[in-house]
Amino acid sequence: MSNVCVRKLCITLGGNEIIKDLDLAVEEGEFLVLLGPSGCGKSTLLHSIAGLIDVSAGTVEIGGEDMTWADPSERHIGMVFQSYALYPTMTVEKNMSFGLRINGTPKAEIARRVARAADMLHLGPLLARKPAQLSGGQRQRVAIGRALVREAGVFLFDEPLSNLDAKLRAELRRELKLLHHSLRSTMIYVTHDQVEAMTLATRIVVMRAGKILQIGAPAEVYERPANLFVAGFLGSPSMNFIDGALDLEGCFAGNGFRLEGGAAGAAAGQALVLGIRPEHIRIADDGALEGKVALVEPMGNHQIVWIATAGQQLSAIVNDTRVFALGETVRFAVDAARVSLFDKASEQRL
Repeated sequence: MSNVCVRKLCITLGGNEIIKDLDLAVEEGEFLVLLGPSGCGKSTLLHSIAGLIDVSAGTVEIGGEDMTWADPSERHIGMVFQSYALYPTMTVEKNMSFGLRINGTPKAEIARRVARAADMLHLGPLLARKPAQLSGGQRQRVAIGRALVREAGVFLFDEPLSNLDAKLRAELRRELKLLHHSLRSTMIYVTHDQVEAMTLATRIVVMRAGKILQIGAPAEVYERPANLFVAGFLGSPSMNFIDGALDLEGCFAGNGFRLEGGAAGAAAGQALVLGIRPEHIRIADDGALEGKVALVEPMGNHQIVWIATAGQQLSAIVNDTRVFALGETVRFAVDAARVSLFDKASEQRL
Protein backbone atom coordinates (compact mmCIF):
# COMPACT_ATOMS: atom_id res chain seq x y z
CA MET A 1 0.00 0.00 0.00
CA SER A 2 1.06 3.60 -0.60
CA ASN A 3 -0.30 6.96 0.38
CA VAL A 4 -0.71 9.81 -2.11
CA CYS A 5 -0.03 13.46 -1.33
CA VAL A 6 -0.75 16.32 -3.73
CA ARG A 7 0.63 19.73 -2.75
CA LYS A 8 -0.18 23.12 -4.33
CA LEU A 9 -1.04 21.42 -7.61
CA CYS A 10 -1.65 23.65 -10.64
CA ILE A 11 -2.63 22.36 -14.07
CA THR A 12 -3.12 24.50 -17.18
CA LEU A 13 -4.39 22.96 -20.41
CA GLY A 14 -4.72 24.92 -23.66
CA GLY A 15 -4.19 28.17 -21.81
CA ASN A 16 -7.03 27.39 -19.39
CA GLU A 17 -6.33 26.98 -15.69
CA ILE A 18 -8.05 23.72 -14.76
CA ILE A 19 -6.68 23.25 -11.23
CA LYS A 20 -5.01 25.84 -9.00
CA ASP A 21 -3.20 25.36 -5.67
CA LEU A 22 -4.96 22.09 -4.86
CA ASP A 23 -3.91 20.10 -1.79
CA LEU A 24 -5.03 16.53 -1.15
CA ALA A 25 -3.78 13.75 1.12
CA VAL A 26 -4.92 10.15 0.52
CA GLU A 27 -4.15 7.75 3.37
CA GLU A 28 -2.81 4.25 2.89
CA GLY A 29 -5.56 1.71 2.32
CA GLU A 30 -8.44 4.15 1.92
CA PHE A 31 -10.98 4.27 -0.90
CA LEU A 32 -11.14 7.93 -1.88
CA VAL A 33 -13.78 9.03 -4.38
CA LEU A 34 -13.43 12.24 -6.41
CA LEU A 35 -17.01 13.37 -7.06
CA GLY A 36 -18.29 16.26 -9.12
CA PRO A 37 -20.01 17.31 -12.35
CA SER A 38 -18.40 17.02 -15.77
CA GLY A 39 -15.60 19.54 -16.23
CA CYS A 40 -14.86 20.01 -12.53
CA GLY A 41 -11.27 18.71 -12.86
CA LYS A 42 -11.60 15.34 -11.16
CA SER A 43 -10.28 13.27 -14.10
CA THR A 44 -7.55 15.83 -14.70
CA LEU A 45 -6.45 15.44 -11.08
CA LEU A 46 -6.48 11.63 -11.39
CA HIS A 47 -4.47 11.73 -14.63
CA SER A 48 -1.89 14.03 -13.04
CA ILE A 49 -1.43 11.48 -10.22
CA ALA A 50 -1.00 8.79 -12.88
CA GLY A 51 1.56 10.87 -14.76
CA LEU A 52 -0.57 11.14 -17.89
CA ILE A 53 -0.78 14.95 -17.61
CA ASP A 54 2.13 17.26 -16.84
CA VAL A 55 1.58 19.63 -13.93
CA SER A 56 2.23 23.37 -14.18
CA ALA A 57 3.27 23.67 -10.54
CA GLY A 58 3.14 21.71 -7.31
CA THR A 59 4.14 18.17 -6.41
CA VAL A 60 2.70 14.65 -6.49
CA GLU A 61 4.05 12.20 -3.92
CA ILE A 62 3.28 8.47 -3.95
CA GLY A 63 4.45 6.30 -1.09
CA GLY A 64 6.48 9.20 0.29
CA GLU A 65 8.46 9.65 -2.94
CA ASP A 66 8.25 12.70 -5.21
CA MET A 67 6.77 11.37 -8.47
CA THR A 68 5.87 14.73 -10.03
CA TRP A 69 8.01 14.14 -13.12
CA ALA A 70 8.30 10.36 -13.02
CA ASP A 71 7.04 8.27 -15.94
CA PRO A 72 3.72 6.47 -15.35
CA SER A 73 5.55 3.13 -15.35
CA GLU A 74 7.67 4.27 -12.40
CA ARG A 75 4.78 5.32 -10.17
CA HIS A 76 3.73 1.86 -8.92
CA ILE A 77 0.10 2.41 -9.93
CA GLY A 78 -2.58 0.36 -11.64
CA MET A 79 -5.17 2.27 -13.67
CA VAL A 80 -8.62 1.39 -14.99
CA PHE A 81 -10.20 3.63 -17.62
CA GLN A 82 -13.79 4.27 -18.64
CA SER A 83 -13.21 2.39 -21.91
CA TYR A 84 -12.13 -1.23 -21.56
CA ALA A 85 -9.21 -0.80 -24.00
CA LEU A 86 -8.74 -4.55 -24.42
CA TYR A 87 -6.79 -6.13 -27.27
CA PRO A 88 -9.48 -7.84 -29.39
CA THR A 89 -7.17 -10.56 -30.76
CA MET A 90 -5.90 -11.62 -27.32
CA THR A 91 -7.56 -13.90 -24.81
CA VAL A 92 -8.56 -12.69 -21.37
CA GLU A 93 -5.41 -14.27 -19.92
CA LYS A 94 -3.20 -12.56 -22.52
CA ASN A 95 -4.91 -9.19 -21.99
CA MET A 96 -4.37 -9.41 -18.24
CA SER A 97 -0.75 -10.51 -18.50
CA PHE A 98 0.34 -8.30 -21.41
CA GLY A 99 2.01 -5.61 -19.31
CA LEU A 100 3.84 -8.17 -17.19
CA ARG A 101 5.12 -10.00 -20.28
CA ILE A 102 6.37 -6.74 -21.80
CA ASN A 103 8.25 -5.98 -18.57
CA GLY A 104 9.94 -9.39 -18.57
CA THR A 105 8.20 -10.77 -15.49
CA PRO A 106 8.98 -14.50 -15.04
CA LYS A 107 6.30 -16.84 -16.41
CA ALA A 108 5.63 -18.48 -13.06
CA GLU A 109 5.06 -15.09 -11.43
CA ILE A 110 2.75 -14.03 -14.28
CA ALA A 111 0.69 -17.20 -13.84
CA ARG A 112 0.43 -16.64 -10.09
CA ARG A 113 -0.73 -13.04 -10.44
CA VAL A 114 -3.23 -13.76 -13.22
CA ALA A 115 -4.69 -16.70 -11.29
CA ARG A 116 -5.03 -14.57 -8.15
CA ALA A 117 -6.74 -11.69 -9.99
CA ALA A 118 -8.98 -14.06 -11.95
CA ASP A 119 -10.09 -15.72 -8.72
CA MET A 120 -10.92 -12.37 -7.10
CA LEU A 121 -12.91 -11.19 -10.11
CA HIS A 122 -14.55 -14.54 -10.99
CA LEU A 123 -12.80 -14.65 -14.36
CA GLY A 124 -11.38 -18.19 -14.12
CA PRO A 125 -13.79 -19.80 -16.62
CA LEU A 126 -13.27 -16.90 -19.07
CA LEU A 127 -9.47 -16.86 -19.35
CA ALA A 128 -9.46 -18.55 -22.78
CA ARG A 129 -12.13 -16.28 -24.28
CA LYS A 130 -11.57 -13.16 -26.36
CA PRO A 131 -13.21 -9.77 -25.61
CA ALA A 132 -15.86 -10.23 -28.33
CA GLN A 133 -17.16 -13.26 -26.43
CA LEU A 134 -17.65 -11.29 -23.19
CA SER A 135 -20.41 -9.08 -21.83
CA GLY A 136 -19.74 -5.45 -20.94
CA GLY A 137 -19.45 -6.27 -17.24
CA GLN A 138 -17.03 -9.11 -17.94
CA ARG A 139 -14.88 -6.86 -20.12
CA GLN A 140 -14.67 -4.27 -17.37
CA ARG A 141 -13.66 -6.98 -14.89
CA VAL A 142 -10.86 -7.96 -17.26
CA ALA A 143 -9.73 -4.31 -17.39
CA ILE A 144 -9.72 -4.23 -13.58
CA GLY A 145 -7.83 -7.53 -13.51
CA ARG A 146 -5.20 -6.10 -15.84
CA ALA A 147 -4.57 -3.37 -13.27
CA LEU A 148 -4.61 -5.80 -10.32
CA VAL A 149 -1.88 -8.06 -11.71
CA ARG A 150 0.54 -5.15 -11.39
CA GLU A 151 0.20 -5.51 -7.59
CA ALA A 152 0.57 -1.75 -7.41
CA GLY A 153 0.65 0.43 -4.33
CA VAL A 154 -2.18 2.63 -5.65
CA PHE A 155 -5.10 1.83 -7.95
CA LEU A 156 -6.75 4.61 -9.98
CA PHE A 157 -10.24 4.28 -11.47
CA ASP A 158 -11.50 6.79 -14.04
CA GLU A 159 -15.31 6.35 -14.20
CA PRO A 160 -14.97 2.60 -14.88
CA LEU A 161 -18.68 1.81 -14.62
CA SER A 162 -20.22 4.63 -16.64
CA ASN A 163 -20.57 2.53 -19.83
CA LEU A 164 -22.53 -0.23 -18.09
CA ASP A 165 -26.26 -0.59 -17.56
CA ALA A 166 -27.78 -0.04 -14.12
CA LYS A 167 -27.82 -3.72 -13.10
CA LEU A 168 -24.18 -4.29 -14.07
CA ARG A 169 -23.12 -1.07 -12.33
CA ALA A 170 -24.72 -2.29 -9.11
CA GLU A 171 -23.03 -5.69 -9.41
CA LEU A 172 -19.57 -4.25 -10.11
CA ARG A 173 -19.96 -1.69 -7.31
CA ARG A 174 -20.35 -4.58 -4.89
CA GLU A 175 -17.38 -6.41 -6.42
CA LEU A 176 -15.17 -3.32 -6.19
CA LYS A 177 -16.08 -2.79 -2.55
CA LEU A 178 -15.39 -6.44 -1.72
CA LEU A 179 -12.14 -6.21 -3.67
CA HIS A 180 -11.03 -3.23 -1.60
CA HIS A 181 -11.87 -5.05 1.63
CA SER A 182 -9.82 -8.00 0.39
CA LEU A 183 -6.78 -6.11 -0.91
CA ARG A 184 -6.79 -3.19 1.54
CA SER A 185 -5.06 -1.23 -1.22
CA THR A 186 -5.17 2.52 -1.69
CA MET A 187 -7.80 3.33 -4.31
CA ILE A 188 -8.73 6.66 -5.91
CA TYR A 189 -11.96 6.60 -7.90
CA VAL A 190 -13.44 9.27 -10.17
CA THR A 191 -17.19 9.49 -10.76
CA HIS A 192 -20.04 11.92 -11.28
CA ASP A 193 -22.46 9.31 -9.89
CA GLN A 194 -23.33 10.09 -6.28
CA VAL A 195 -24.58 6.52 -5.65
CA GLU A 196 -21.14 5.14 -6.54
CA ALA A 197 -19.52 7.73 -4.30
CA MET A 198 -21.78 7.06 -1.31
CA THR A 199 -21.54 3.27 -1.52
CA LEU A 200 -17.82 2.90 -2.30
CA ALA A 201 -15.99 5.69 -0.52
CA THR A 202 -14.11 5.78 2.73
CA ARG A 203 -14.02 9.51 2.09
CA ILE A 204 -15.63 11.65 -0.60
CA VAL A 205 -13.94 14.67 -2.20
CA VAL A 206 -16.55 16.95 -3.77
CA MET A 207 -15.07 19.13 -6.53
CA ARG A 208 -16.28 22.07 -8.56
CA ALA A 209 -14.39 24.22 -11.07
CA GLY A 210 -11.04 22.71 -10.15
CA LYS A 211 -11.46 23.25 -6.42
CA ILE A 212 -12.23 20.97 -3.50
CA LEU A 213 -15.41 22.10 -1.75
CA GLN A 214 -15.64 19.41 0.94
CA ILE A 215 -13.86 16.25 2.08
CA GLY A 216 -15.40 13.79 4.50
CA ALA A 217 -16.99 10.42 5.14
CA PRO A 218 -20.09 9.81 2.99
CA ALA A 219 -22.50 10.19 5.92
CA GLU A 220 -20.82 13.41 7.05
CA VAL A 221 -20.91 15.02 3.60
CA TYR A 222 -24.54 13.98 3.13
CA GLU A 223 -25.79 15.05 6.57
CA ARG A 224 -23.72 18.23 6.94
CA PRO A 225 -22.95 19.64 3.47
CA ALA A 226 -20.50 22.52 3.66
CA ASN A 227 -22.32 24.71 1.13
CA LEU A 228 -25.30 24.93 -1.20
CA PHE A 229 -23.55 23.22 -4.11
CA VAL A 230 -22.61 20.12 -2.11
CA ALA A 231 -26.08 20.03 -0.56
CA GLY A 232 -27.76 20.10 -3.96
CA PHE A 233 -25.35 17.72 -5.68
CA LEU A 234 -25.75 14.86 -3.20
CA GLY A 235 -29.11 13.20 -2.81
CA SER A 236 -31.82 11.84 -5.10
CA PRO A 237 -34.08 13.70 -5.24
CA SER A 238 -31.79 16.55 -4.29
CA MET A 239 -32.25 18.65 -1.18
CA ASN A 240 -35.23 21.03 -1.09
CA PHE A 241 -34.22 24.70 -0.76
CA ILE A 242 -36.41 27.48 0.68
CA ASP A 243 -35.38 31.14 0.73
CA GLY A 244 -36.02 33.13 3.86
CA ALA A 245 -34.46 35.24 6.59
CA LEU A 246 -33.83 35.29 10.32
CA ASP A 247 -36.67 37.06 12.13
CA LEU A 248 -36.40 39.10 15.32
CA GLU A 249 -37.06 36.03 17.44
CA GLY A 250 -34.09 34.18 15.94
CA CYS A 251 -36.16 31.82 13.79
CA PHE A 252 -36.00 31.09 10.09
CA ALA A 253 -39.04 32.46 8.28
CA GLY A 254 -39.88 32.31 4.59
CA ASN A 255 -42.51 31.06 2.12
CA GLY A 256 -44.89 30.02 4.87
CA PHE A 257 -42.20 28.21 6.84
CA ARG A 258 -41.06 29.08 10.31
CA LEU A 259 -38.33 27.08 11.98
CA GLU A 260 -37.53 27.70 15.61
CA GLY A 261 -33.83 27.70 16.55
CA GLY A 262 -31.12 26.15 14.41
CA ALA A 263 -29.84 29.49 13.10
CA ALA A 264 -26.98 30.13 15.51
CA GLY A 265 -24.46 32.60 14.12
CA ALA A 266 -26.96 34.37 11.86
CA ALA A 267 -28.01 37.98 12.30
CA ALA A 268 -31.58 39.31 12.36
CA GLY A 269 -32.74 39.98 8.82
CA GLN A 270 -29.89 37.94 7.31
CA ALA A 271 -30.90 36.29 4.03
CA LEU A 272 -30.81 32.52 4.44
CA VAL A 273 -31.55 29.33 2.54
CA LEU A 274 -33.19 26.44 4.37
CA GLY A 275 -32.27 22.97 3.10
CA ILE A 276 -34.51 19.94 3.75
CA ARG A 277 -33.81 16.40 2.59
CA PRO A 278 -36.88 14.67 1.07
CA GLU A 279 -36.70 11.91 3.71
CA HIS A 280 -37.05 14.54 6.44
CA ILE A 281 -40.49 15.66 5.25
CA ARG A 282 -43.28 13.60 6.82
CA ILE A 283 -46.75 13.61 5.26
CA ALA A 284 -49.22 13.27 8.15
CA ASP A 285 -52.57 14.69 9.25
CA ASP A 286 -50.96 16.34 12.27
CA GLY A 287 -48.42 18.24 10.14
CA ALA A 288 -48.19 21.99 10.67
CA LEU A 289 -47.79 22.76 6.94
CA GLU A 290 -50.12 22.27 4.00
CA GLY A 291 -49.82 21.79 0.25
CA LYS A 292 -51.24 19.99 -2.78
CA VAL A 293 -49.88 16.84 -4.40
CA ALA A 294 -48.35 17.88 -7.72
CA LEU A 295 -46.73 14.59 -8.76
CA VAL A 296 -46.18 11.06 -7.47
CA GLU A 297 -43.20 8.93 -8.56
CA PRO A 298 -43.51 5.24 -7.57
CA MET A 299 -40.02 3.81 -6.93
CA GLY A 300 -40.92 0.25 -5.91
CA ASN A 301 -39.89 0.17 -2.24
CA HIS A 302 -40.88 3.83 -1.73
CA GLN A 303 -42.54 6.70 -3.54
CA ILE A 304 -41.57 10.32 -4.09
CA VAL A 305 -44.41 12.77 -3.56
CA TRP A 306 -44.01 16.33 -4.86
CA ILE A 307 -45.95 18.88 -2.83
CA ALA A 308 -46.87 22.30 -4.22
CA THR A 309 -46.80 24.82 -1.41
CA ALA A 310 -46.14 28.56 -1.12
CA GLY A 311 -45.32 28.92 -4.81
CA GLN A 312 -42.77 26.08 -5.00
CA GLN A 313 -42.58 22.30 -5.06
CA LEU A 314 -41.00 20.16 -2.34
CA SER A 315 -40.15 16.48 -2.70
CA ALA A 316 -40.95 14.05 0.11
CA ILE A 317 -40.03 10.37 0.37
CA VAL A 318 -42.87 8.15 1.56
CA ASN A 319 -41.97 4.61 2.63
CA ASP A 320 -45.46 3.10 2.66
CA THR A 321 -48.14 2.19 0.13
CA ARG A 322 -50.51 5.10 0.67
CA VAL A 323 -52.25 6.28 -2.50
CA PHE A 324 -52.02 9.99 -3.28
CA ALA A 325 -54.24 11.70 -5.84
CA LEU A 326 -52.98 14.59 -7.94
CA GLY A 327 -54.32 17.84 -6.53
CA GLU A 328 -55.05 16.27 -3.16
CA THR A 329 -54.45 18.53 -0.17
CA VAL A 330 -52.01 17.04 2.32
CA ARG A 331 -50.51 18.17 5.57
CA PHE A 332 -46.84 17.64 6.30
CA ALA A 333 -44.17 18.29 8.88
CA VAL A 334 -40.44 18.96 8.69
CA ASP A 335 -37.87 17.33 10.99
CA ALA A 336 -36.36 20.56 12.33
CA ALA A 337 -33.40 18.74 13.87
CA ARG A 338 -32.22 17.47 10.45
CA VAL A 339 -32.40 20.64 8.32
CA SER A 340 -29.45 22.65 7.00
CA LEU A 341 -29.16 26.43 6.97
CA PHE A 342 -26.97 28.37 4.54
CA ASP A 343 -26.07 32.02 4.19
CA LYS A 344 -27.64 33.12 0.90
CA ALA A 345 -24.80 35.49 -0.05
CA SER A 346 -21.81 33.21 0.63
CA GLU A 347 -23.73 29.92 0.13
CA GLN A 348 -21.83 28.50 3.11
CA ARG A 349 -23.36 26.42 5.88
CA LEU A 350 -24.15 28.15 9.15
